[in-house]
Amino acid sequence: MIGIGAEGILRRNLLRTAIGVAAADVMLAGGAMRANADDVPKIYTRKDWGAVSPKRPPRLLDRPPDHIIVHHTASPNTSETSRAHAFGLSRQIQRFHMQTRGWDDIGEQLTISRGGLIMEGRAGSLQAVARNGLVIGAQSLHHNQHTLGIENEGTYIKDDVPAKLWRSLVEVCAWLCVAHDLDPATAIVGHRDYNSTDCPGDVLYRRLPRLRKQVAHVIGRETGDPDGGDDPPSDTTRRSLLSHRRHRTAGH
Repeated sequence: MIGIGAEGILRRNLLRTAIGVAAADVMLAGGAMRANADDVPKIYTRKDWGAVSPKRPPRLLDRPPDHIIVHHTASPNTSETSRAHAFGLSRQIQRFHMQTRGWDDIGEQLTISRGGLIMEGRAGSLQAVARNGLVIGAQSLHHNQHTLGIENEGTYIKDDVPAKLWRSLVEVCAWLCVAHDLDPATAIVGHRDYNSTDCPGDVLYRRLPRLRKQVAHVIGRETGDPDGGDDPPSDTTRRSLLSHRRHRTAGH
């Protein structure tokens, strides 16, 4: 179960240790510590960042997501990394999604600031993960009922991802892959894999193979160097995406 501390911050123990080692590009020794489903990253709740109530109650599915979609916010690459800024970012995104786009709530399930702070997104997202389910978001057209979205602050068309954000992204993806029994080699994808968009930016998209490898290393499913080069999506990933696209287009 997910435990909430005094400030509503979700905590875990083992996962951060394992990810810190992987992110520092230090190989884990034989019999190394691995992520556990109960090892929850440090996540600030909606109450922490001051979310407003959704227009309608969230819709919770009793099945897990099959893909984790990586996004970028396409916002300025600020040097501000404070908690106050991160909370303001979540409020700004929620206002834009609800007032400008007319959605029921903030679209994505999780948000990561450039300072590496992780915030709960759509209402019910954390409870859904704890139950191995999915709260339907609004983060990938035609694919919201089977995917979970992570919004990463910044624009990554040309600029690289900050180290703190990257570490948190690895940490969150490792937690989700363990919680939902997902293979990072095929489950972690970019927004552009499903929709016609530049998101998550050319630079971040090219880093997705490295993200998959580092997450796999953390959870004990690695097949090579966790800091390997930024390669194109694997044939397995492409086949998986094409299969899901055909399935959804057929109306299933």
